[in-house]
Amino acid sequence: MTLSGDNEVAIQFPFFNVFKDGRVELLWSDLFPKTSPSHDLITGVRSKDVIISTEPQVSTRIFLPELKTPDQKFPLLLYVHGGGFVMFSAFDAPYHLLCSKIAADANVIVVSVEYGLFPARPLPACYEDSWKALQWVASHADGGGSEPWLNDHTDFGEVFVGGDSAGGNISHTLAFRVGSIGLPGVRLVGIIMAHPFFGGTEDDEMWLYMCTDNRGLDDPRMNPGLEELAMLGCERVLIFVAEKDDLNVVGRNYYEKLKKSGWKGSVEIVENENEGHCFFLRDFNCEKSLELTQKVVSFLKQTSC
Repeated sequence: MTLSGDNEVAIQFPFFNVFKDGRVELLWSDLFPKTSPSHDLITGVRSKDVIISTEPQVSTRIFLPELKTPDQKFPLLLYVHGGGFVMFSAFDAPYHLLCSKIAADANVIVVSVEYGLFPARPLPACYEDSWKALQWVASHADGGGSEPWLNDHTDFGEVFVGGDSAGGNISHTLAFRVGSIGLPGVRLVGIIMAHPFFGGTEDDEMWLYMCTDNRGLDDPRMNPGLEELAMLGCERVLIFVAEKDDLNVVGRNYYEKLKKSGWKGSVEIVENENEGHCFFLRDFNCEKSLELTQKVVSFLKQTSC
């Protein structure tokens, strides 16, 4: 049966439909169960949720490794989840487990960002919310912030940003902002991008539709140029691409452009053979997932000069 009037689909995108009356219908949501913050009695990692802004609402889930001494300091990773800018949450079980594992294995504090999603909050909300979260982390650098775990236990000379898929894209924009306008009190050592989204695929039109202030196909958030890449405010970059992922090519393009940009840091790319997009979220214990997380842990534990 053919729908007519306001119930007719005007535009079909991979993650949502747009009706003629402007309504948006998400095709997938709540794919993962939510989980509460907890104290892992095996690893000693504790987690808790903190609201950092009410208008708009931005919150984080913080993971603190087991303390060996009361004043122990840890590096910090700000983690930005994926989901095509329209779904998933920092509170979803796979992201909770991933961040808890990284906190335990790498001995780092992880701050996982809960940012606004399309269509309730169109882009650039995700970019602004994540930047707000990173600024909130930095507000603790002098020991006078609102969160005691960050005041007491963060080494602000060893801060990282990372994410998967859309979160990898957002992580890039955060590093660019740090390089262009700075982040007082914080040394951003590196960024980690797992199967990141960038322009150059059939998903470009979807991103342009979601982003209310887009600047077309050359928008630097979607398609960063050499000038923007040269300004990354970090020292190291780790990129994962999956062999069977449609985004493989854009991850590789980012790697090649970054090397040509004149940026002074070091970049490494790792391909996950015979795997698809963000496969590690489905099974943390498979061999390829363990290899990926171990590479992340090694990157975070690498001593900086």
